[in-house]
Parts: sequence; structure tokens; C-alpha cells
Amino acid sequence: MIQSSVPVTRFAPSPTGYLHLGHAHSALFAWRSARAAGGRFVLRIEDIDVSRCRPEFEAAILEDLAWLGLDWETPVRRQSDHMDDYGAALDRLEAQGLLYPCFCSRAEASRVASAPHDADRPALYPGTCRKLPLAERAGLRADGRAFALRLDSGAAAARTGPLSWTDRRRGRIAADALALGDVVLARKDIPTSYHLAVTVDDALQGVTLVTRGEDLFESTHVHRMLQALLDLPAPEYDHHALLLGADGKRLAKRDRAATLRALREAGKTPAETRALAGFADGRVDAR
Repeated sequence: MIQSSVPVTRFAPSPTGYLHLGHAHSALFAWRSARAAGGRFVLRIEDIDVSRCRPEFEAAILEDLAWLGLDWETPVRRQSDHMDDYGAALDRLEAQGLLYPCFCSRAEASRVASAPHDADRPALYPGTCRKLPLAERAGLRADGRAFALRLDSGAAAARTGPLSWTDRRRGRIAADALALGDVVLARKDIPTSYHLAVTVDDALQGVTLVTRGEDLFESTHVHRMLQALLDLPAPEYDHHALLLGADGKRLAKRDRAATLRALREAGKTPAETRALAGFADGRVDAR
């Protein structure tokens, strides 16, 4: 894959609701990061969860971003159109012996991850199904038991050796293969995961600078490992601060944060909305 000679950034929302000011901040941050350096800005619709994503929300995303004054390259990449790309990546990982079937339901996996653990680390899946004998795995699959595919992070780390990435705010970061444990890379109902899809997509879209909220910083440990395992280029990262509400909490769809659509209907202009999103001058140009 050929890396661009100019920075390429992206904004990758999920069409599960209307965009709010936090989304606007991330989109503007990515757009300005590219335009300020004469680079390119691409858009991706992350709609792998077909049970929650809606066409009307996708249309609203495009409408809201255009109203804010942003432009992007076309065609827009829609993840649901590229499941073959993620399947090919899974096949490569499976051929390396780095995946194992996990037969725990989501509720069971949550229970075992909530058991007592190291206070310095978040609760992680302890690899229960990784320890199953191969014959038992084969029997469960033959019986039609539903399963997810997890990455054997320990085996993956042994294969890649030490890795690192560059974050513009924190410098050179040593990748911790065990930071998120044995993450799920595919499920029966969703044949890929955020971690796998975003890694493959960034490479295929030629993204050289990943700008995203600091809440996703830890995910980069997994993404860097997947890049190495799949022979994909490693972009630079910039994990920016999150836009917070009046209560000091991050803005989120589930909390019904003020949407861009609601602000527009209330009479806010694009410049006023950009200012509310953390770009105080209200301008969309990169100067």
C-alpha cells in the first residue's frame, strides 16, 4: 500500500444517531489537521452493527458535516460494503494460529471479566476459551454453538516482538499487547469488530494521521499489533482531549447530548456551532 506524501486524516462516525458537538469537534479537528498541512480529509461510515445503524442517520451525518462547512473526498467508504476485506484479514490471522473461538455469551464474558483483577488494569477477558482443548473446541463448533473469534494477544505479541507508535502529544509509545486482553475480532452476528475494521480501513484509505479522542488511546495498542500482523503501515496518531458538557462529562449519544440538527433548528449558525464545538474563532478554514 502506497503512503501519501501529504497527511491524510479521517472522520469515521457510526450512523446510530445524530451528530452532537463532540462529533463536530472531532470532525473539525481532523479536517483542520489535514487542510493546515495541505493534506487530504476522508470520511468513513462505520456501520458494521447493522442492528443499530440507520440510513436516515447516515444521510443526516453528511448533511450536518456539509452544513458545518466541511468537504471530503468521494466516494465515502461504508464498512458494510467491505466485509470481504475484513474476512481476508481474519483469514490471515487465523492462518497464523492467532485466533481462537470463544463460546462465552456476552453476559458470561462480562461476568468473568468482572472477577477480581489487578487494580492497575481494567477488567479483561481472562482467556477462558483459549484454554479449551482443541477437540473440545471442534466439538462445540460441530454442535453449532455460537462463538466469537478472539485474538490470542500473548501469541500475537510473541510473533510481532516489541512494537511502538508515535502520538503527537505523548511522543513515542511502546505498544502493550496485553493492554486490552484477548479482544474480539468477529462475532456470528457481526463478522468483524471495531478494532479489526478500523485498522484495515485506515490502511486501505491511506490514512497517515489518525486523529481521535483520548478515550481511544488504549485501543491503539491493539491496532498497532494488528498492523504488524497484517503487514499494514503504521500511521501517526493525535489523541485530542474530549469535548465535555456543562456537567464535566464527555458528550455522548446515549446521554442525548445536544445534536447539531437541534442547534441548527434552534437558529444557530455554522460559525456559532463551530465555536461551541471548541473552535473559538468559528472558522472552518485552516488558517
